[in-house]
Amino acid sequence: MDRTLESHEFAPVYNKHSKVLILGTFPSVKSRETQFYYGHPQNRFWKLLARLTGWPLPKTIPEKKELLLQNGIAVWDVIKSCEIAGSSDSSIRNVIPNDLTEILENSSITRIYANGRTAQKLYEKYLKTQTGMEIVGLPSTSPANASYSMERLERSWAQALGKV
Repeated sequence: MDRTLESHEFAPVYNKHSKVLILGTFPSVKSRETQFYYGHPQNRFWKLLARLTGWPLPKTIPEKKELLLQNGIAVWDVIKSCEIAGSSDSSIRNVIPNDLTEILENSSITRIYANGRTAQKLYEKYLKTQTGMEIVGLPSTSPANASYSMERLERSWAQALGKV
């Protein structure tokens, strides 16, 4: 498995009203191409958030940002740079984590959630001491998480997030 050194190239999405931070691991190949979060068409993140918030499914980056910011949701990733093979979380090596100080100091974040087990583990390993905040793991919205139907994802995320 050939790994390449990749860097996170786009900024977190948040504002001073953001109350919830959802952290992924590192952008997929497709997300790196589109320069925005959850860019793979099979990833269920945007469909799930639209269902949970009652918003229409966002299609453009400005629509996605609006859905997040109008609902108090911030999005970023645990990893700033790493060696990775394609989009495979299991191939991640040599992690340099993002610094969450700026986002936490300039928002109203009270809860942090991980989009998937790997994001949760990486946060606990690299960032929990920095932030002093617990993270709640949620099932991944990735198409690789085929064991979770959309309905099962929605139940899990709704239980944790409530009506965001």
